[in-house]
Amino acid sequence: MSTVRITARDMLYEEPGPKAKLRIRVVTGISLAAIAALAVVVIRQFYITGQLDPKYWSFFARATTWTFLGKGLLGTLEAAIMAGILAFTAGFLLMLGRISRFRILRGICTALIEFTRGVPTLLFIYFFFLVVPQFGIQMSAFWKISIPVAISACGVVAEVLRSGVNAVPKGQTEAALSLGMRDGSVFLKVVFPQAIRYVIPALIAELVIVVKDTTFAYVVNFPDLMQNAKVLISNYDALLSVYLVVAVIYILINYLLNRLSDTVAARQRRKKLNVT
Repeated sequence: MSTVRITARDMLYEEPGPKAKLRIRVVTGISLAAIAALAVVVIRQFYITGQLDPKYWSFFARATTWTFLGKGLLGTLEAAIMAGILAFTAGFLLMLGRISRFRILRGICTALIEFTRGVPTLLFIYFFFLVVPQFGIQMSAFWKISIPVAISACGVVAEVLRSGVNAVPKGQTEAALSLGMRDGSVFLKVVFPQAIRYVIPALIAELVIVVKDTTFAYVVNFPDLMQNAKVLISNYDALLSVYLVVAVIYILINYLLNRLSDTVAARQRRKKLNVT
């Protein structure tokens, strides 16, 4: 007996009819034509202003240029991974406090979550760059970008984890308690392992935001991809070409992360269907 795979999209949207499909094709064709026309206009303007001159692009043929950008990309990934680890750890602790039975602790964690979600990342970075050193605390540029980005993301991570915990059926908690397990063991051994599987795609999507937030590393002079791009711009006076190449690199990174999120989500749906 074949199993029909039903996705969230199938549940939210009906299959378009023949007329709707025709309209979609027409609108898609018009949109593609408009984008192509806009691209031609932009490229023509670049040609007129001399932005397509070989002197602005020839240095990309050198291995040293890509090695330099690669070092910046490595710095970006290192900062993003560390910020992701810190954000997950802090988000987990905030989530525990948010669902705690103690009203005061729950209120404090709720306030911290809302605070970290509401304050722009750049303000956290400036705080660690300008204010923290005044207290005699000296940190490297790596931590001055990783910690603020993690603080900015931990509130969202806490809410994502809490949504996963709430998605676990209450009957499993009650069954585990009836077997004599303690509350902490029930949460760590029964509830949280299932919750984390529910929210892995959302956590990967949040990592995309973390990667983009690391572009503020220029504030603390951390040698990430954007900082190295600025060095190339100052050396070759090639603002447009460098920023276009760096933008493509960021797009590829975020595309791969989004694909990873979609793959994990699809795998989770298949496992759920196999279980049911």
